Amino acid sequence: MADSDKSILLKSQQGELDAVLMYNALANAVKDPKDAQTFRQLAQEEGHHASVFKELTNQTLKPKKTLAVLMPILYKIIGKKRLYPLIAKGEYAAVKTYQPVAEKYPQVQSVKADEKRHGDTVIALLHGG
Repeated sequence: MADSDKSILLKSQQGELDAVLMYNALANAVKDPKDAQTFRQLAQEEGHHASVFKELTNQTLKPKKTLAVLMPILYKIIGKKRLYPLIAKGEYAAVKTYQPVAEKYPQVQSVKADEKRHGDTVIALLHGG
């Protein structure tokens, strides 16, 4: 495995682990029960993604709590109308990040597709979807 691929895979694994904590923290912070349920589902899927990357990297990483602490605070300060598009933007950015490794590692292809769907799902919450 090329060092550049390994670097992308490790950063991706870390990002997915961090997203698990973030989505669970948001699920506990949001007012709308549908949003909370959606965030719990997304957390579960991000956990699966982390395991896909772990199979490729053969490394165990620890999630960082930064986003899990920051996002609920931002939710309270700026509200969902401004926060949810930022979250979606992060999901869409992951699609681009995963592209080079998705071409070499087919199992990343479905993770990449999920990230696009996650961005769409978070945006849909703003429209009652």
